[in-house]
Amino acid sequence: MVPRFHCIYTSMTYIGCAAAFTATPVNRASVRALNVRAQAAAGSDATDLTRRAVLSSSMALGAATMLPAVMPQSAMANTVLSGDWEQVDLPVEKGVVLLDIGFTGSDPDHGFLLGTRQSLLETYDGGKTWQQRDIDAAKDEGFNYRFNSISFNGEEGWIVGKPAILLHTSDGGKSWERIPLSAKLPGAPLVITALPGEPGQAEMTTDQGAIYVTNNKAYTWSAAVLETVDATLNRTVSSGITGASYYEGSFSNIARSPAGDYVAVSSRGNFYMTWTPGQEYWVPHNRPAARRLQNMGWTPGNQIWLSTRGGDVLINQKEGISEESFTTAQLNSRGFGILDVGYLDNKVAYACGGSGSLFKSLDGGRSWKRDRSADNVAGNLYAIKFFNSRGFILGNDGILLRYIGGSQPNTA
Repeated sequence: MVPRFHCIYTSMTYIGCAAAFTATPVNRASVRALNVRAQAAAGSDATDLTRRAVLSSSMALGAATMLPAVMPQSAMANTVLSGDWEQVDLPVEKGVVLLDIGFTGSDPDHGFLLGTRQSLLETYDGGKTWQQRDIDAAKDEGFNYRFNSISFNGEEGWIVGKPAILLHTSDGGKSWERIPLSAKLPGAPLVITALPGEPGQAEMTTDQGAIYVTNNKAYTWSAAVLETVDATLNRTVSSGITGASYYEGSFSNIARSPAGDYVAVSSRGNFYMTWTPGQEYWVPHNRPAARRLQNMGWTPGNQIWLSTRGGDVLINQKEGISEESFTTAQLNSRGFGILDVGYLDNKVAYACGGSGSLFKSLDGGRSWKRDRSADNVAGNLYAIKFFNSRGFILGNDGILLRYIGGSQPNTA
């Protein structure tokens, strides 16, 4: 018996998703369209509201909400830390954790910065200065959203967060439309990717491993996998994956390659999973290191890198996810966990971690030296994002470092 996420349709009209799993076989060739919009009609589970009806309903909670620009607060000048990095002064509260950053495809200087406490900031100068943006509809609900991910394709952009929220813009962020999501969505949205090509295409992934694709601006979503991660693992308890038996949990980190492949770290860090387009299920893997995994991602050469909670960095010598041949990089992390790795190009890379730990590699990640740029930064550095030659490091307490160039590491 294979537990599956089961959805009900009538003439392509979504009725609902069963709260429990069903053993009913699923025809792979059949259309697996899942309308994940919230049902706004009280007392009628069998009626799917059209997008126009949802947007006109008072229960749409501020769909098509305009986000008025807020004049930037007074800010001190940015602090140059080294020839590579400067710390950007942000108009945010202390305690805000920055989670993602993205720039529009039409203007590389125009971008948005996301974080906890519903933090949304906007820049028009490539990230040198930022101003706050507000979401009135989210405030009215009484929730304190954690904005997890942002992605743009041209002027079209998407934002997802927790509790489950989806925002969409077609004009480069001048206005944002709130698209309600169903309460039956498996897990909370963790990653959103604006897909290239025609407008209206996006791929959304949740922390329980659900992957949905839309090609009509979120009118409907198609499920790319047949079951959630815990169902896959509990079905394959004899697969030899350490820590997978009776697994109940979620992903702590998910990374998508430009080709659409995924790697994801289990919440406990004792194994990881992969998925490639066309597969019906996530594939579990034993971790290649003795220490628990912290994060995973992709090199510019489409190789998997992974970091551990003990401060190790390993890189797969094989491309893609079909083969595993991990080698351990030379990195003395002083015991701090490596939280993220980011590549400027095929040679230059940075790794970051707790207590301002920052490391630089000039050989594609095979060896690392300590970068003292952030030694006096009082906080943890969580994520590194590069956009061609433009780069940023995101941390807690509103810490944002901006890459300003340079060729040599600041080492002891």
